[in-house]
Amino acid sequence: MRGSCSTSRTGRTLNVHPQHELLAAARHQAATDPAWQNEYRRWRPPVERAIAWLVAKGNRRVPYRGVIANNLCLHHRAAALNLRRPINLGLTRANDSWHLTPTIA
Repeated sequence: MRGSCSTSRTGRTLNVHPQHELLAAARHQAATDPAWQNEYRRWRPPVERAIAWLVAKGNRRVPYRGVIANNLCLHHRAAALNLRRPINLGLTRANDSWHLTPTIA
């Protein structure tokens, strides 16, 4: 049967991840545990939304050469996105302090 498995003279090499049992147990829990599935369903949409905001408008690729410049760009974009939500909720600055004034819709 060895001839039908591989054309290599030395046979086939199979590499197993060092934490294979842990990963298999996590996959089994994800497939069978209702509490895990409920928690996943609760947190997946906001995480996916945040990632979509981060890569929107041409930000899927890095704009600069080098790690430092791109890291700075990513941190500035994330900070801007984190500030967008409170500003949309009515965050304003007056008299050297920030105030959240809810808008009535």
